[in-house]
Amino acid sequence: MISVCLATYNGERYIKEQLQSILKQLAQKDEIIVVDDVSTDHTVSIIQQLNDSRVKLFRNEHNLGPIKSFQKALEICIGDYIFLSDQDDVWLDEKVHKVLLCFEQHHAQLVVHDSIVTDAQLNTISNSWNLYNRNRFTSSWLLTVIKNPYTGANMAFTRSVIENTVPFPSKIPMHDSWLGAYCQKKGLRIDILSEALSLYRRHEDTVTGGSHKIIKMLMDRMLLFKALWRC
Repeated sequence: MISVCLATYNGERYIKEQLQSILKQLAQKDEIIVVDDVSTDHTVSIIQQLNDSRVKLFRNEHNLGPIKSFQKALEICIGDYIFLSDQDDVWLDEKVHKVLLCFEQHHAQLVVHDSIVTDAQLNTISNSWNLYNRNRFTSSWLLTVIKNPYTGANMAFTRSVIENTVPFPSKIPMHDSWLGAYCQKKGLRIDILSEALSLYRRHEDTVTGGSHKIIKMLMDRMLLFKALWRC
């Protein structure tokens, strides 16, 4: 069984297109866990109008932010294979199939794929997010602390990863770097796919993607290092 975990916040412009691109790749037994972080637009009503029993909507009583919202989704989901999703991307056909092959044939515990970078209208900016963002995947969790190559929207993992990483440490900078670095530190099998399996929107309303201020970057790295050192 597959669980897709998705956090929404004021995503009315893109959420329907994204959910439709995911649903057509899922079986009837699969699920999409949507945690809405107190949207003030029509995001919730758009999701409800899809009227698909595989989409399970949970609404936060107050704003928790993306990390806690994704944690909530991971705590709720029941799938054997868990995919993370942003609210504004589009999954390309065969994404689910190709990622599942890594789990089934290579016994991977974490799978990471590339994406095509686009603007809000899905015009291509770059054919590779990993090249565009200078992501470099190694076996060293310390290098991930220095420069995180893991992007949540491009990640999927087995239930065993959830059991060892959730709840998240209280002061990590972002959930994707924690999940990726933890798997590295514990020596879990990680498959890195060079193929782009989604359209990754970058636009003025993007929720994820932190500040580039040097002090904040250094503090974030220190907090992630401390969390990983303790595990």
